[in-house]
Amino acid sequence: MTQNAESSPKPDANGRPGPLQDQAYETLRSQSRVVMRHNIALNLDRFKAAPEGFSPRPQREFPPLKPVRPPFFSVIVPNYNGRRFLPGLLQALEEQTFQDFEVILADDASTDDSVAFVEARYPWVRVVMNRRNQGFVATANLAADLARGRVLVLLNNDTEPEPGWLAELAQAVCTHPDAAIIASKILLFDDRQRLHTAGDALGADGIPRNRGVWEEDRGQYDQDEEVFSGCGGGMAVRREVWQALGGFDEDFWMYLDDVDLAFRARLMGWRVVFAPAARLYHHLSGSGGDTLSSYYVGRNTIWTLVKNMPGGLLARRLPWILAAQGRIAWEALTHIQGEAARARLRGQLAGIRGLPRMVRKRQIIQARRVVGEAEIERVLDPITPSGVPHASTP
Repeated sequence: MTQNAESSPKPDANGRPGPLQDQAYETLRSQSRVVMRHNIALNLDRFKAAPEGFSPRPQREFPPLKPVRPPFFSVIVPNYNGRRFLPGLLQALEEQTFQDFEVILADDASTDDSVAFVEARYPWVRVVMNRRNQGFVATANLAADLARGRVLVLLNNDTEPEPGWLAELAQAVCTHPDAAIIASKILLFDDRQRLHTAGDALGADGIPRNRGVWEEDRGQYDQDEEVFSGCGGGMAVRREVWQALGGFDEDFWMYLDDVDLAFRARLMGWRVVFAPAARLYHHLSGSGGDTLSSYYVGRNTIWTLVKNMPGGLLARRLPWILAAQGRIAWEALTHIQGEAARARLRGQLAGIRGLPRMVRKRQIIQARRVVGEAEIERVLDPITPSGVPHASTP
């Protein structure tokens, strides 16, 4: 782009460009001079000369800053009143065979002594705190913004990873450069041969579920394979993908934030891989509950589909999606005396009320989509779930 003759800088005596000579620049410079002279006049009577014995501060020499190598992993542990779980979790992290990682405890305004306990007993843990309760999603996003690692690892505070957990995640990250997310195998803490999730699935009817939930672990999910999503209670996410996607959607607050993130990553051409040897154990309902999960799953399922499902695929699957939502609503109505059932209905209604905001997000997400509808349809689970609630991440 060329400048006009009036605004082009004129060279000085040495041939170097001089200041711009246009009228706007001259006016601004004149105004700046007036302000400077005014400030000098106001402060002139306060000026004091240096005393005769004044000596300037001696010049100091400082050693050059040492380069800091970022860790491979940043393990992010969102925490809300999880003091009772933290000793077992942090002990398990200390015993990891892969040691190139940092730990960030992101505390969501706990009312127990979680923060004081960790600061006193585990000085190697970085602690960040919310002044008021912000929810799982915002707390995880806060910690991710402060993380230094090349790969982010989301870990529930009520889990206990095996010693080789991080080593297996690291191997999977390096083995699958096209995978944005690596999912762990999560088993029950009190029944260690029973699965909580072997990666997450999304049904063709739009219902998310924990793959293998409640099954005895007999090796049926020991294949290194592709899944729809990782469970946010124990998964690795490439930092560059997390940043490109903007992290978790903070409107979700908790639950299904992991499925939503994986869906958006898939629309951008990334894959999700299950690492069966990356094992950890989870206390059920340690940081969430049936009522909370019922509400947020009911709401966030609708939002996930509205935001992310490509238009043609959504139109073809809409009868099955509506039938699944109707079945869930009917089951809740038949158990309306139960608090969880009422919470599920409230969640579905909240999902419908929030549709205008999700449609606006959809416009942005779908405009960035780089894969065809067939690629998304390929990874949908053809098996229609029987309403098993997805409860990946509080």
